[in-house]
Formats: sequence, structure tokens, C-alpha cells
Amino acid sequence: MTTQSNTPAGWYPDPHGAPQTLRYWDGVQWTENTNNQQQGVPQVPQQQTAAPDARVQRQVQQQAGVAPSGAGGGTLFTEPVLVVNQKAKLIELTNEYKVMDQSGNQIGSVVQVGQSALRKVVRFLASIDQFLTHRLEIRDAYGQPQLLLTRPAKFLKSRVIVTRPDGQPVGEIVQQNMIGKINFAMKVNGQQVGAIKAENWRAWNFAIVDHADNEVARITKTWEGLAKTMFTTADNYVLQIHYQLPEPLLSLVVATALTVDTALKQDARGFG
Repeated sequence: MTTQSNTPAGWYPDPHGAPQTLRYWDGVQWTENTNNQQQGVPQVPQQQTAAPDARVQRQVQQQAGVAPSGAGGGTLFTEPVLVVNQKAKLIELTNEYKVMDQSGNQIGSVVQVGQSALRKVVRFLASIDQFLTHRLEIRDAYGQPQLLLTRPAKFLKSRVIVTRPDGQPVGEIVQQNMIGKINFAMKVNGQQVGAIKAENWRAWNFAIVDHADNEVARITKTWEGLAKTMFTTADNYVLQIHYQLPEPLLSLVVATALTVDTALKQDARGFG
């Protein structure tokens, strides 16, 4: 069995080679649920969820204006709403994000990888993020890499390269302009499959459209509070996906929610 996103959820022979063992594939990724074939047909595992987090629900419903919707599949690629909260730091040397569903259950994370001690010292002493290459790893709830994002050193315009963990290319997110409302193109094999369009000059909110310019998703930056805005580097976003998208557009849209902050990193912070 190949682990592609169009493979239906179910029990399959353990890809790790354990004899007479089935492992549950949730439609996107292998889970930790296993069953011995001699025990008969196993039941579909039930996802364990924590009690809803009121702060996350307020962020989604009141600050981002996203109405409550039905629960998704519990993964980065099957939830209709992703909440992306950056870890608050007085000085940002490593980008770290927590990814949750609309109820506050953590379903993934984003961690900056490949930084040497010398590079952290340079980031501490000088605000030169745009001139450095950044690499981010999008991980699932089990800490397994799902997507790799690379933003080469930026001079005038940003470009983010999206790949699978095995190096298979997904596509690119390329900045289109420098003046006015910022726009990005999502490209696969050189062909544009969608775009990311800022709705104000400070690039806080974005509409994500497909190749026909139909809106398929939306990114809304939520205000993290006066103290955090003034004294830390925390950025919080809500990604709302309007309907299940095909690949590779879906992976690019998920990557976009994490890429926006890194690609548009600004030294000055503002309020609107």
C-alpha cells in the first residue's frame, strides 16, 4: 500500500514490517493504533479529544469571525479550521508554532530546523532575518514531519519551496509584488494553481484563491494582546478552509498558513 492522501482510512498491514500486525491509516497518515490479525477484525479507533479550550474558541469565533463548524478528521489535512499560535518570546531566535483545531486540540506543530549556534547569535545581534535562509518542518500530532518549507535568503521578494519529507517537491509560494497589498502565487511545476491575496497594506488578512480566482480559504491574524504585541514576537493566525481541497493545492494552502509570517517577517510591529 502506498501512503497517498487518496487512500481511504482503514486497517492495513503494518508498513514497519511487524508480522501479523495491522496498523490504522486515518486517510492522511499512519497512527499509533495497531492490532494483531489473529484477534479478528479490529474496530476503528476513536480519537481522544480534550475539553474545548475557551481561549482558542474565542480566537476563532470572536477575533477571526469564523462560525463553529463540524469536526474534521483530526489531522492537519482534514480539519476545516487550523489555529496557528507562535510561541511568545521576548527575543525570537527560533520560530516555533503550535497548530490546533478549532476546539484547541493540538494536531501539529511547526519548528524551525537547521540553525547553528552561530546563526542564533547573529539573529540576536542583528535584525537580518530576511537575508537568511529559513527552514521549517511541519509535524503532525505524533511529531512526524509532514511538509518541509524552505525560504531562501530574501533580497527583494520572498520565495518558499514546499516539499514532502522524502524530498518530493510539492510546489512553491512566490511573492509577486513589493508595493501595495502583497500577493503571492502558488505554483506547481511552474504553473500557477492559486494565489494568496492580502486584504490590507499591513498584510494581516489574506484570501486564498484557486487558479480560477475562487476563494477556497482565508487567513486571519488575531490580535494577541497589547503586552504581547509590544514586547514579544508572538503571531497568531486562523486558517479557514472552505471545503476539502485536492492535492497538491491542499498541502500548499496548509503550508501557506505557516509561511505567511516567515515570508513577510517585518522588523517593525504595528497595530493595523
